[in-house]
Amino acid sequence: VVCLVAYHIFFMLFVWSYWKTIFTLPMNPSEEFHLSYSDKESLEREPRGESQQEVLRRAAKDLPIYTRTMSGAIRYCDRCHLVKPDRCHHCSVCDKCILKMDHHCPWVNNCVGFSNYKFFLLFLAYSLLYCLFIAATDLQYFIKFWTNGLPDTQAKFHIMFLFFAAAMFSVSLSSLFGYHCWLVSKNKSTLQVFRAPIFRHRTDKNGFSLGFSKNLRQVFGDEKKYWLLPVFSSLGDGCSFPTCLVNQDPEQASTPGGLNSSSKNENHLFPAKPLRDSQSHLLTDTPSWSETTAKAEKGKVGKELTYATMIYVV
Repeated sequence: VVCLVAYHIFFMLFVWSYWKTIFTLPMNPSEEFHLSYSDKESLEREPRGESQQEVLRRAAKDLPIYTRTMSGAIRYCDRCHLVKPDRCHHCSVCDKCILKMDHHCPWVNNCVGFSNYKFFLLFLAYSLLYCLFIAATDLQYFIKFWTNGLPDTQAKFHIMFLFFAAAMFSVSLSSLFGYHCWLVSKNKSTLQVFRAPIFRHRTDKNGFSLGFSKNLRQVFGDEKKYWLLPVFSSLGDGCSFPTCLVNQDPEQASTPGGLNSSSKNENHLFPAKPLRDSQSHLLTDTPSWSETTAKAEKGKVGKELTYATMIYVV
């Protein structure tokens, strides 16, 4: 009875997460990332090169994007006619841009991205548990098969096939699941592993990593009761992501404290907040760099005033 209950629980969660992974539509960039009619006309009139980039820079000046192409140009999709948000890529199979695209999976016939990445992880986890459970419960009969402890019927070959199939799937799923667990811990996607994101100032393979806890919450959400259920609970909107960059580029308008390019060599760790980070809880646990600096400067000025007063009295 216990084995039957456990089997059906694993089977139900496996089918549920697999269903959600297949039938959850990938999210596409919102309308603000699409070029307006006038921008499209300007882009078509201009010859390829710096003039087109000037049109794209004007269109993207108020958008929360910080990544660039290898040449430093604005990431633009010619097929979808939009400025690509950070971590967004065009899928050649789906023929559309997918937010936070990880890869196109033929096993689920769907793109794995922002909208269904949690479901994909749970699908891998529950399919692995399902196969391990079958292999563990079939092991004793598999041993009896080789010791001639089973009746000489055709069922014994079914037991052997079932054990080998479950064991082989367990090995392959464990490696794939472990790889994606590592990706979650580093806040990376499969595409970012092969090609690190290029920010305005430089290439940074860990530019989106906020630490293990916050990386995990970005995928699974803040409420732990939903972590193990195939229910969407990921943080953010898929169009903008918080970054923790050591060096900010001088063009970025949100540079705290009015820092300029002369601060490139200073090793101050602070979160670079895109426009929509006010919607995310990931960067609110610790005070921002600008707040910390302001408090330190205030304390420093107070000490200097006190010291000057003491000299004056003496």
